[in-house]
Formats: sequence, C-alpha cells, structure tokens
Amino acid sequence: FLYFPETHGISFRIQITVKEQLETDVLLKLLFHLPVSYPSTVPDISVNSDQLTRAQCMDVKDKLLEQAKKHLSEPMVHDLILWIQQNLKDVIKQSATVCNEKTTLSKGTSTEDGIWMLLLHLDHMRSKAKYVKTVEKWASDLRLTGRLMFMGKIILILLQGDRSSIKDYLILQKTSKVDVDSSGKKCKEKMMSVLCETEVQSQHKRFQTFEVKEYSTLKELQKEFESAGLTALFSEFVPPLLK
Repeated sequence: FLYFPETHGISFRIQITVKEQLETDVLLKLLFHLPVSYPSTVPDISVNSDQLTRAQCMDVKDKLLEQAKKHLSEPMVHDLILWIQQNLKDVIKQSATVCNEKTTLSKGTSTEDGIWMLLLHLDHMRSKAKYVKTVEKWASDLRLTGRLMFMGKIILILLQGDRSSIKDYLILQKTSKVDVDSSGKKCKEKMMSVLCETEVQSQHKRFQTFEVKEYSTLKELQKEFESAGLTALFSEFVPPLLK
C-alpha cells in the first residue's frame, strides 16, 4: 500500500489476490487517484495484472468505473475492492467473449493499438541510486519498456507501453517523494518536463526491456534513438536541451 498526498488529490496503490471461483490466483494491482472533488466525482483507476491480458485489465477498469458511478457522493474505494473480488470471474468471462468477437471482426488490424511512448526530461538526481531503483521498479510494475538515459547533465526517460500504464507512471513520477532536496530531505520531482507523449508508430522499434544506460557523447545517445527508429524525436527534443 503506497500513499502519495498531493495538491490535486491523493493517489495510492492496492494489491489484492482474488482466489474465489478462479482456476488460478489472480493478483490485481489497482492504482486509485482521488481528485480533490472526490467522492462527488469518480476516481481515476488503473488495473494491472500479470495473470490477465491487457484487454481483460481494461475491462476490469471499465466495470470498476461503472460501479463507481453508482456510489457518487459517498466513499467508494472499499466497496469497489469488495465488488471486484466478488465479480472478477464474471468480468473475465465476459471479457473473453467480447475479445473473441473482436478478433473475428478485426482480423488483419494492428496488434499495436494503444501502445504509447513517453519522453521525459529530468533536471537532476541528487539521490541517483535510489531514484534509478525507483524508476526501474515503476517500469517493472507497470510493464513498461524503454530507457533511462544519462549523457553529461542530460537525464531522459523513454517509456513504451499501454497508454493507461503511461498515465499511471506520470502520476507516480509527479506525486512520489522520489529524490532528496539540498538538505537531504525526501522530496517530489518538481523539475520534470514531458517532452513528448504519442502513440507508437509502425516505424518505431519496440523496446523489449527497460534498461539504464550512460552515454559519453551526444553521438552515442543519438544512435540509441536512431536504432529505435526515433531519429525525428531525437532531433526535435534533445539538441535544444544542450543550449
């Protein structure tokens, strides 16, 4: 259970294991973002699970949001958790049926729909080892691939994955105490820039893993982008950082 207070509401993660009526245990990783207006408005919800497909996770999220709308103006997170524990089997069963129908209707369409890419620029890392470890854990938990790149004073994070996971990462990056300030006190990331957030195109290479890499020259960094089919992305956003 992680709790991140912030000026725009709070975000927290809950992991639950659903066993009842299922052939195998399903570990659900739920991320709730409660806006300041909660519970008058529904929370943002993200669902991830190693035991479920991306489509099933999206269906679980949609069903939770449907339930949330029935509980407006009253605290609802606990009720939502209880509901999905009791109804996960039915949601998965419905999801499989819909998935089969979609497969029949959309043969030949791209399987990359919904895969997005995010490029972030960080100004500095005072507690580098801790910061890097945290980014690696978030990428792993959210099943994101890409690179954390260091070149001189330039720090870039390039991520690829489900759009919902990309959004969840941004919430974590903005609301977590991920670094330390000049006095050594834990602090949030306040000097991060979102350089680009876009859907992955056919000419872009998909990263298979998330890696932390250091480059001694700008040319080396440029080659990393070029090998991933991201030459235009590099040209537009990276050179200006050197000025």
